[in-house]
Formats: sequence, C-alpha cells, structure tokens
Amino acid sequence: MKRRQFIGTGLALAAGWPFRGLASVLNDVGDLPAKTLAGGDLLLRGSSVEAFAASLRGDLLLPGHDGYDQARHVWNGMFDKRPALIARCTGASDVRRAVDFAREHQLLTAVRAGGHSFSGKSTCDGGIMIDLQPMQGVRVDPEARRAYLEAGSLLGQLDHECASFGLATTAGTVSHTGAAGLTLGGGLGRLGRRFGLACDNVASFDIVTADGHFLRASDDENADLFWGLRGGGGNFGVVTAIEYRVHPMDPTVLAGYVVWPFSVARDVMRHYREIALNAPDMVNLAIDLHWEPEGPKVGIEVCWSGDHAEGEAWLKPLRTFGKPVHDDVAPVPYVTLQSSGDSGVAAGGHYYVKNGMLTRLEDDGIDRILDVFQRTPNLYSLFFDHGGGAYQRVAPDATAFPNRDMLFLLGCFGGWSSQDNDDEKIAQMRASWRDLEPLTRGFYTNLAEPDKTTAGYRENYGGNLERLIKLKTKYDPMNLFRLNANVPPRA
Repeated sequence: MKRRQFIGTGLALAAGWPFRGLASVLNDVGDLPAKTLAGGDLLLRGSSVEAFAASLRGDLLLPGHDGYDQARHVWNGMFDKRPALIARCTGASDVRRAVDFAREHQLLTAVRAGGHSFSGKSTCDGGIMIDLQPMQGVRVDPEARRAYLEAGSLLGQLDHECASFGLATTAGTVSHTGAAGLTLGGGLGRLGRRFGLACDNVASFDIVTADGHFLRASDDENADLFWGLRGGGGNFGVVTAIEYRVHPMDPTVLAGYVVWPFSVARDVMRHYREIALNAPDMVNLAIDLHWEPEGPKVGIEVCWSGDHAEGEAWLKPLRTFGKPVHDDVAPVPYVTLQSSGDSGVAAGGHYYVKNGMLTRLEDDGIDRILDVFQRTPNLYSLFFDHGGGAYQRVAPDATAFPNRDMLFLLGCFGGWSSQDNDDEKIAQMRASWRDLEPLTRGFYTNLAEPDKTTAGYRENYGGNLERLIKLKTKYDPMNLFRLNANVPPRA
C-alpha cells in the first residue's frame, strides 16, 4: 500500500470512529443553578454549559440525565449529594477543561477518583464533580520495575497487574479503594512496613493545577510540588496519573486471621504489643476488637510477605499464645488477601471513623482501650494498623506526610445500613473517641471523618505546615481544591 493510500484509509477510519465526545453535546440547556466556592448561589448560563460539554471527550452529566444518579453516588452512602454538573473525564485534556470551567465560574469543586473517602468530600451539593472514574488503566514495566496508573484506577487493579510479574508495592487494604486518593494522603497498607508508604514509592505524578496547567512532579521536575503531593492530599490540583516504583515479591503470602475470646483480650494485646514492636519488616500484624453474634472477640490479621518457612517459625509464638478459637493462617495469593475485607465495607453502607496515631502503648492505655470498647456493644470495632519498619526510615520532613514516628494507628470504625440513625450512632462514637483521643497524636488524613476541622488538619501537619501553606498559596491561591484535608492558602 502506498503511503498516500495508507493515510487516506486512516482518515476514513478516524472519521467513522465513535468518539465519546459526541455523546457530550448538549442542546437547549437552560440556565443552571449552582454553588460558588464561597457557598453562594449563581446561575450558569446554558450556552456556557453547552460549550463546556462540547469541549469534552467524556460526558457532562446534569441532573435528570441518564447516568447522573449512578455517577453522583460515592462509596459512603451517608452522603447523598447532588452536584450541578458531573464531568466524566477521559484524560488529562478533559480534566484541564473541567478545572478551567470550575475556576472561571468559581464553582464549588469536588474531585472523585475512587470516591472512597470517609468524609464524603469527593462529591458536593450544587458544584462540579470532576469525575476520574472513566480514567482507569495500569501498565507494568517489569524491567524498569515501574507501574503506571491512571488516576481513576482502584487498588485491586494495581495489585493484580503487579502480581502477574512477581512485583508489588504498598496499596492499602481494600481493593475497591481509589489508588490516587490513598497515595496522596500517604498510603498505609499491608506491605508498608517492608516497602514504605504508597507515597514513598511514587516516582512521579501527572497533575493539572488550579490554573489549568499540566505538570509533571518528580524529584527532577517541580520538586516542591512533588514533596507536597506525597501526603498533602488533593490540595494542589487534580492528579491524572501516577508512576510507582514496584518491588520483587512472591505473589503468595503467608496470611490469615487468629482470634481469641475477649476474656483474654488484655493478655493478647500486651503480647501483641511486644512482638509487634520488635517485628521484622516482612510482617504486618493488625489487631482488632470486634463484635460477633456470641459476643466480643480479639483478633490479629497476619501478613508475612517473605520466606514462608521463616514466617512459620516467627509466627509460632503468636499463633500458640493462649488458646485461639480460630486460626486460618496459610499461604494465600496476595491479591486474595487484599480483597478479603471488601464485602465488609461494600459501597452504599453508612460509615464513620475516628483515628489517631500512637507513639507509645502502655499497659494503662491498653486498659483504657478495652474499657471504652466494652461500653457500647455492637456499635463499632477498634483496630490497629501496624507502624514502624520502613515507615520510620523516612525523615518527617522528607515528604508532606508527617507522622513517621507512629508505632500504631488506632481507629474506631462503625458501619450500618441506611435504615439506622446516623446522628445517634455518630454521637456515641464521638463520645467513645473523646476518651481514646488523649492516647494519640496526629491522625491519618485518609481516614479523616467529615467533622474534622481545618484547625485539626493544620495541627496534624506539624512542622510541615508552613511549607504546605506556601505550596498551596503558589499552586492554588483561590483554594479551588478545598474539599480535602484542606490547608488554606495564605491570605
């Protein structure tokens, strides 16, 4: 085939290709009521909305449109909000257009990647939702040990693609969590003590900032922004892609759950503390206090990602302590372990959480935790994420994530159906947390509850706060991206 013929054929094919943008053409749109960043009311001219829709390759959904109700829902069913517009972005070009439209009209702006936020800040009433869900895909380069992820992708997709090459990186504990949001907030996970936070494993971000510019942030490009994106949340723009460093790891881990009766909870927790504080990086031990139909229990989830024979020997003192009523520790695919808790936090449930970092855990602290847990039966579980290891081998000011000295994260988690009274249950959980919070210092922003104040976020960032404020002032002076663990710009 001659080159001219080849080009002509290509043009003919392109002309007939069903570009998704054609579905976004809107006609006869009336003026659309919306909310400003300041909370005021405005009317978006229908002609402006039509022009915005025509500029997108993805769909622009308005109330009443097919797909709008499905797209507006987020994971935490406690939040039933109705954006004025939902921009279903298919790539960075759509994201730039959405950011420009939001900035020019000073619209209240929410960014949804996985939509998995406890705080519900990936959606809003009356503003624009910049929806990255259509942007899903993971590519692994096994030779370079890199994984390239589009920002709407979920952790399970990252885990799955990496495992097929005998590679892995830290990626949370629930497979339907969005990778971008988890990483921007730091990113704890079952492999964190071995490989560090998810954000510690990022080689670069692609991001659209509040002025609509597309930037790459890495150690070599926009290094100040790269620092802030690793733990500073969604304060600085819309991340459209992430490049991760990935590591060789057996895709089968030694994992499972060991459970004891609550009558020995105090002894189990003290034993757990001693072995967890001196544990090798290969193991993650997550203890919890939970309610079963026959009563409360104490359990420890085990994940050993190294040599299985070594793991069996090291775990024996834990698994033979006391008389466990359940022990299913065995070789299991890592991707199976990562999805093992998915059903317990299914989309649409109502979820509330409080959390804080523990830099010490004395006997009296254990006693207080057990006492508080027993006061309100069947309402919530208390859980510990295991700190130390690689988490602590990064300086507190090396990234925006501040809480490198945590030994454990203590969390109070409740989930219930839409038929239950949210306000009553939340009030009870807050009351319990008031007794536990003095044991903690700082918190994990990815598990921040909706009532967390700006002052609380500022206190959490500690010595990194001033640098974050400077970055926010540089990249988002109007605080367009405020629905997050927000650090306001300097006035």
